[in-house]
Amino acid sequence: MVGKNVQVSTADLDAPATVPRAYAAPAAGAGNHAESQLAEVLAGVIRVEHVPLDSHFFDDLSADSLLMAQFCARVRKREDLPSVSMKDIYRYPTIRSLASALAGPAPAPGPAESPAPAPAPPSEAVVPARSGTPQYVLCGALQLLIFLGYTCLTALVIARGYDWIAGGADLPDKYLRAVAFGSAVFAAICVLPILAKWLLVGRWKAQRIRIWSPGYLRFWLVRTLVQMNPLVLFAGSPLYVLYLKALGAKIGRDVTVLSKHLPVCADLLTVGDGTVIRKDAYATCYRAEAGWIRTGPVTLGRDVYISEATVLDINTSLGDGAQLGHASSLHEGQAVPAGERWHGSPAQPTDTDFRTVGVTALPLRRKVSYSVTQLLTMLFVYVPLTIGGVDLLLAEAPQLTAFLSDRPPSVTSWAFYRDALIASFVLFFGSLVLGLFLVCTVPRLLHLLVKPDRVYPLYGFHYSVHRAIARLSNNRFFLRLFGDSSYIVHYLRGLSYDLSEVEQTGSNFGTEVKHESPCLSSIGTGTMVADGLSLLNAEYSSTSFRLTRVTIGPHNFLGNQVTYPARGRTGNNCLLATKVMVPIDGPVREGVGLLGSPSFEIPRTVERDTSFDHLRDGDAFRRRLRAKNRHNLVTLGSFLLARWIHTFGVLAVGWAMVALYATWGAVAIALATLLTLVFSVLYTGLLERASTRFRRQVPRLCSIYHPHFWQHERFWKHQAIELKLLNGTPFKGLFWRLLGVRVGRRLFDDGARMPERTLVTIGDDCTLNVGTVIQCHSQEDGTFKSDYSTLGNGCTLGTGTLVHYGTTLGDGVTLAPDSFLMKGEEVPAHARWGGNPAHEM
Repeated sequence: MVGKNVQVSTADLDAPATVPRAYAAPAAGAGNHAESQLAEVLAGVIRVEHVPLDSHFFDDLSADSLLMAQFCARVRKREDLPSVSMKDIYRYPTIRSLASALAGPAPAPGPAESPAPAPAPPSEAVVPARSGTPQYVLCGALQLLIFLGYTCLTALVIARGYDWIAGGADLPDKYLRAVAFGSAVFAAICVLPILAKWLLVGRWKAQRIRIWSPGYLRFWLVRTLVQMNPLVLFAGSPLYVLYLKALGAKIGRDVTVLSKHLPVCADLLTVGDGTVIRKDAYATCYRAEAGWIRTGPVTLGRDVYISEATVLDINTSLGDGAQLGHASSLHEGQAVPAGERWHGSPAQPTDTDFRTVGVTALPLRRKVSYSVTQLLTMLFVYVPLTIGGVDLLLAEAPQLTAFLSDRPPSVTSWAFYRDALIASFVLFFGSLVLGLFLVCTVPRLLHLLVKPDRVYPLYGFHYSVHRAIARLSNNRFFLRLFGDSSYIVHYLRGLSYDLSEVEQTGSNFGTEVKHESPCLSSIGTGTMVADGLSLLNAEYSSTSFRLTRVTIGPHNFLGNQVTYPARGRTGNNCLLATKVMVPIDGPVREGVGLLGSPSFEIPRTVERDTSFDHLRDGDAFRRRLRAKNRHNLVTLGSFLLARWIHTFGVLAVGWAMVALYATWGAVAIALATLLTLVFSVLYTGLLERASTRFRRQVPRLCSIYHPHFWQHERFWKHQAIELKLLNGTPFKGLFWRLLGVRVGRRLFDDGARMPERTLVTIGDDCTLNVGTVIQCHSQEDGTFKSDYSTLGNGCTLGTGTLVHYGTTLGDGVTLAPDSFLMKGEEVPAHARWGGNPAHEM
């Protein structure tokens, strides 16, 4: 990479940029000043003497998006030139066409181009709030005390319940007591967040709350309780809608809410009759920005349709019958008129119809019976096993009771740890084999009960079968185990994926792939998929659903966080860039790349990404693939070993708690809970650092068949557990420092992710919203690239934003929600950017 400190294998070098066309000097005249200046800047970036005005940036000059991002950054620093975005580069890919577009009104878009986005109203100016370190530390201390108090109270309740359950005469009596006590605890846990919200806050209103202030402490407590409520598990059920109503949301009849990203400030959410909110949609009714929590309304009219992977910022609305497409967002102040369909980030009008399933009659008794069945299953199956499982196990295993009673309170016997090691081995590997058998058989059998392309009413037998298939087959543990290796294709085939003739690359899929029906998921030969693919096999209305096959063509490459609908209009040999909005109308795209939301065409590949094509076939490929498989097999074994030891540690703590319970009572339960959390964070964090040999990662540009990449895959496999309890607390910053992130003072992190921790630098007083990703790597076809990403002081990243590698954000930068900041971008200080791809707003 030009201008970046990138280590490149000496055996795998990029080809230099070439300029095949003869140089054409710009014509004289004031109107050609921009052409000559732009050509001069580009020549400096790609390190050539001259740039022909009609040479294509990618096809003729062999540039790539990283180099062109650097070109845009240099142009923005020139006061005599207008600002240039990456979208301008792709739309006008020569100096002459770019200068012409920047000089006057842009020409009417061609048939392959999207209309200009509807501008969002300007966001409210926010003066940064800067809390001092004492206030930051005090807030963290109070949050810790609240957590400790809650843990002790929970331990006391569990201890009383355990003693009562243990006093049962026989197994049936113990079970009935477990049901009674568990039901009471479940009801209390469900009601507590609702009571806390009304007692501590009352009714939410549009306001600002200074982060780390007493008002923020109340906000954090209510937000944590609301999001940790077990009723969140009932997303897609009428019970979930009742929960939102109890929190103050104004929701009409026949509303389907499938997203677990529920509104924290529920009083500010209004949803009309017959509206559908698909999963992975954000409508939290608050945003964190520049040291403030800002709350604001989200208003949805009647019969509104909100698609997958969308973000609704505060102060947004959709009128009756309006629709918002997948991978889209409404920025603050945007309002979709009644009956209109919008898509993109920020959203703009479109003619595409995203609603594909009609509305049918849905009797109230169907909702009631479905909800009652869910509650009874929870109260008579899951809750007794969770609450009284230990005592029920001891009742059926007297040898275990004898083992525990023989242990001294100090738990210093080597036999104790020997037996715990044996028990953890049986428990971990036994559940591994049993779980793998279940996820590869039960969904197949259940799928026989649901017919594709047939409309079924919600909240009935077929709906229950559909949700059971999705829950069972989307097992994160097995995806993380087999992902980023040759074994993932066999696992997905075991789930019933149709993978045609597999061209094994050793990295066909990452570790994050989800679907709604594996039996209706088809991916063509030679296709490679990065992390975050979501296959939308299900289509919904407010009263019904339908399962449909999703087909991705052969020889495609899919970047991160791609949401692929059943009607996706892509065919062979396509590049789907990170966070792209896959088109569902128009001609089938083939042999091109797609970028952005709404998407537009870009080159399928560039010369830099073909530098390692010689390693993808022949004897060299087969030799390197065998070596990669051996390395990945060792990685897989180390992952299982590490997880087994973690299971042993947790089990040993639990058994020690049981052994000490007779003496210490509820204190033993509280200590075991705290030790388990601390052990999990420290142990997995230590493993992550050990996977990099306790060294900081460095930027790479190499083939996926280079040992550098294999080592990176091992690092991904051993990444530390990220506790949601740390979100919104000073302890999240400490957690990132433990993992090697260069973090400034007073970081506010509401739920961000950073796959490459040691390549990230974050300045003082930065604000990271929920769903934010700072991703310092990219894998396109057979090429792996990574680089640093740097945030200056006081930066804000909006909800659902993804920042790519090689980026630099100046002090005070704000990125709007659902933005995609492309690789190599340099955002000047105090700028406001947004969109997909992000540009100055």
